[in-house]
Amino acid sequence: MTNFTTSGFLLLGFSATPELEIFYASLFLVLYLLALTGNMLIITTASLDDSLQSPMYFFLKHLSLLDLCYISVTVPRFIYNSFTHSGNISLWECIMQCFVFTLCAVAEMAMLTVMSYDRYVAICLPLHYDVIMDVRTCVQGVAGVWVSGTLSGAMHTAATFSIHFCGPRIIHQFFCDIPQILKLSCSNEYLGEIGVTAFVAVLAFLCVIFIGFSYVHIFSFVLRMPSAEGRAKAFSTCLPHLAVVLLFISTSVFEFLKPHSDSPTPLDIFLTVLYTIVPPTFNPIIYSLRNKAIKLAISKLFQRRVAYLFC
Repeated sequence: MTNFTTSGFLLLGFSATPELEIFYASLFLVLYLLALTGNMLIITTASLDDSLQSPMYFFLKHLSLLDLCYISVTVPRFIYNSFTHSGNISLWECIMQCFVFTLCAVAEMAMLTVMSYDRYVAICLPLHYDVIMDVRTCVQGVAGVWVSGTLSGAMHTAATFSIHFCGPRIIHQFFCDIPQILKLSCSNEYLGEIGVTAFVAVLAFLCVIFIGFSYVHIFSFVLRMPSAEGRAKAFSTCLPHLAVVLLFISTSVFEFLKPHSDSPTPLDIFLTVLYTIVPPTFNPIIYSLRNKAIKLAISKLFQRRVAYLFC
């Protein structure tokens, strides 16, 4: 039995052809820069604009921060490996990738759950909103999100790297993907990781159920509103969040159900892009396109910047 955890791993990426691998890296670079720009713009705008100091935008800032971490822990390394034609990754880099990736994925699910509760209170209990969603509640909600993500990441990482690995230390993915790492297990040592995965899956399912019930109550309440303007305003604040929820859940389901083959197919590449890059790239686009307050705040931010440059 040989334990390869002392010497790191080899990431194969998407293609053995250098030209094709550089093409994928260039595509990832464009999408990464788009995600970086969009999320940084939302974080900056929500932090500087006085009109965006409500709990909704407080949570949105943390969602954008999670998206930045989520995409930054995997994509830059793949871009670097592709352009340097090297897939080597050390043990500790691999551990860190698994930890941060799992942390961000679980924390994002928890954050979307907290945001759905915020929308429920804002629309269904507007007279009690300031009392229920006070500063203490918001801070506790965000703290709970980060703690849940950190604990899940620590459990997944500890369970994954407590096993022994046999055979070639090759990962058929562009980052340290836990299912691919478990394929290197010598025997049934990965059963502990399956237990952790089942536990986190149950928590994620409960989050989905909570979000579903929240939106059932929200839409039931909104449709009973006598004012068409009130319904339009309520939908304008709910639909971006609901779109982000559906995007994240659908891509997560794809990752959970897709087969993990030893030789990635075009479908594998598409599904990998779908759950690693699409959510953090399109979340800020969804919010900025559907939210008039954010568009106005971004416009004011650029106007102040231009005025400052020409003064």
